[in-house]
Amino acid sequence: MDQYELIRTAHRVYGKSIRQISREYSHSRKTVRKALKGIEPKYQRTKAKVSPVIEPVKGVIDEWLLNDLKSPKKQRHTGIRIFNRLVEEHGFNGSDRTVRRYVRQRSAELGISRQEAMIPLCYQIGAEAEVDWGEAQAVIGGVKQRIKMFCMRSRYSGKSFVRAYPFERQAMFFEGHQYGFAFFGGVHRIIIYDNLSTAVRKVLKGKKRIEQDSFVSFRTYYTFEARFCNPGKGHEKGGVEGLVGYCRRNFLVPIPEVKDFDELNQKLVEQCQSHGEKILKHRGNQESIESLHQKELQHLLKIPTHPYSLVKLLPVKVDKYQTIRIDKNIYSVPNTFCGWQLNVHIDCWTIRIFDGQKEMAQHKRVFGKNQWILNPFHYLKTLFAKPGAFDSARPIQAWRNHWPKLYESTLSQLRERLGESKGTQEFIEILKLHQDYEDDKVLSALKQSAQSHAWGAASVKSLLILQNSVEHFLPPLEQNRIPGVTDLSISSTDLESFNALIKPTVSSQELHS
Repeated sequence: MDQYELIRTAHRVYGKSIRQISREYSHSRKTVRKALKGIEPKYQRTKAKVSPVIEPVKGVIDEWLLNDLKSPKKQRHTGIRIFNRLVEEHGFNGSDRTVRRYVRQRSAELGISRQEAMIPLCYQIGAEAEVDWGEAQAVIGGVKQRIKMFCMRSRYSGKSFVRAYPFERQAMFFEGHQYGFAFFGGVHRIIIYDNLSTAVRKVLKGKKRIEQDSFVSFRTYYTFEARFCNPGKGHEKGGVEGLVGYCRRNFLVPIPEVKDFDELNQKLVEQCQSHGEKILKHRGNQESIESLHQKELQHLLKIPTHPYSLVKLLPVKVDKYQTIRIDKNIYSVPNTFCGWQLNVHIDCWTIRIFDGQKEMAQHKRVFGKNQWILNPFHYLKTLFAKPGAFDSARPIQAWRNHWPKLYESTLSQLRERLGESKGTQEFIEILKLHQDYEDDKVLSALKQSAQSHAWGAASVKSLLILQNSVEHFLPPLEQNRIPGVTDLSISSTDLESFNALIKPTVSSQELHS
C-alpha cells in the first residue's frame, strides 16, 4: 500500500512519467499503470496453501458431510461433532478451530449450509393471517406446568392474538380460532398453517393436502381458505413463528402465576392489546399496529351470528361404580343411572352428561390419564344404604380433606349417640343439605345446632329454614289514602265507664225489709 501511494504521488504531484517511476521504484510499467488507474495491489497465492494437519482427514470429513444430505436437518454433523469424532475414531491432534473452518468451507461448496434466497413481500390488506402453536410454562393453581399457546397474526397489520391451552386438541384449535376472530373483529380470507395433524390428514405432493373432515367443516362454516407451508419450511409463515418467541419472552416473563387458564388468557389478551400500540419500523411503517388494523377491519369477512358448535357427542355406559370413562379419565354420575346408556357432550372445558334431553351431571374437564372426577353428592344416596363404606369412599375422602373440623366432631357425636351405622346415616342427611343450601349457611346452622347440643339433621334443617324465612311487615296506610277509613282514629277507652254497667249488690236484710 505504501508503494501504491508513492507511485500515485510521484505521478500526480511531481509529474513524473511512467518510465521514470518504473526505473526509480523498481516496478514494472504494467504495475505502475494499474496503480495510476486506481487498482490497489493485492497479494495472490501462486500455489495452494498446504494444510498438513487437516489434509489426511479431508476425505473422511467429506464422506460424513455427503452422508448428511440423506439425514434430517436437525440430525446432521456440526463442526464440533466432526472434531470429536476425528479425535475419538482417527486420533486427530489438530484444533477444533481448524476442523470447523474446513467444515464451513466444504459445506458451502457442497451446498449443505447455503442460505436460501428470500423475496421481500408486500401483503394485501385483510387478505392473510398466520396460525401456529407455541410452547411455554406457567404456574396454574400453584402447579408449574407446560402450556400450549395458540397464536394468530395478521400479515398486513401485524396485529397478534395469543390464547393458552393445556393441550393442542382439535376442539382447542377451533376455539382458538373463534376467540381470534372475535379479537380481530372478522375473519381473514386466507389463513396459513403448518401441516399440523388437527387440520391435515395426509400431505401429498406439492401443495396438495387431504384435510381432516372436521377441519373442512369448520373452515367452510367461516368461509376462509386454508394454505399449508411446504414440509420443513416454517419460515413461510415467519410472522407468527416470530410471534411465538416474542410472546414467550415478553408476555410470559417472569413466569406468570394464575389460578386458572381463564385468568391467564385474560392477561394475554391485555398484552396483545398493548402490543397493538407498537410501530413495526423495520417494515417501513409510520403507523401503529392498531391503526393499520382499523384500516384492515372493513376488509375482513364478517363473523357468523352463531358460532360453530365445538361440542362432541359421545354415547357412554355407566359402570357399577357410577362412573363413565372419557379420554382415559373417570367421571361420576348419580346412582340412579348405574348400567344405563347415556350421552355425553364434550367441549374444551366441560363434560355434560345427558339422559335424553335432560342434563344429569356436569364436570369440569380434566386432562391427563386415570384421574378420578367424582361428585360426592352423586354417592350420598348409595352411602346411606351402605354406611359402612363411608370412611373408605373415594369421593368422601376427597371432600373430607378440606371440609371444616366441625364436620368431624359432628360425625363423632352422632356415631357416639346413635351408633356407627345410624350415626353415619344421620350425618349423610346433613351433607345432603348442601344440595339445597349454600355451604356457609349449612356450616352456620351446624354451629348453632352444636352450641345447643341439638345434634341431628332435623335441627340443622330447621335452623336453615328459619334463616331463609323472610317475615313481611306491612306498613300502615297514609291517613288521607282512603277518606272515611284511613283517617279514622280510635280514642283510648276509659275503663271506669264500664262500672256503670255493674248492678249494685243487695243484702238479704234489705231484700226482706
